[in-house]
Order: sequence, then structure tokens, then C-alpha cells
Amino acid sequence: MRASELRDMSLEELEAKLKEFSEALFNLKFQHATGQLDNTAQLKKTRRDIARVKTIINEKKRMAEAS
Repeated sequence: MRASELRDMSLEELEAKLKEFSEALFNLKFQHATGQLDNTAQLKKTRRDIARVKTIINEKKRMAEAS
């Protein structure tokens, strides 16, 4: 997911997206451990999506505190 798309979301939507990505990462790790994961690049993509969401959440919280 692109950062510009995430910046348009509200804080509640971002928290929901973070939960969704975290659950997806758990499932991917489980599939990888059992040998069922075909596309291992998906792990890296999901981890980066989580980091991207967390970064934007922190940016929004800082902006709210500053104003």
C-alpha cells in the first residue's frame, strides 16, 4: 500500500489497517514455517507495510500534539 493512500486515512482507519497487516504477517509466518508459503517475498512486503503504517500513525500523532 502506498504512503499517500495511508496519509488520506483517519487514525482509526490506520489502526485497523495495522491490525489487518499484523494478522496477515502472522498467517504468512505460520505458512512459511509449515512449508506452505509459495511467495516468500510477501513476508518482506507485509513487514514494510506495517512499518509504513506505524510511521504515518506517529506522524499524525505528532501533528496533533503540535497543534
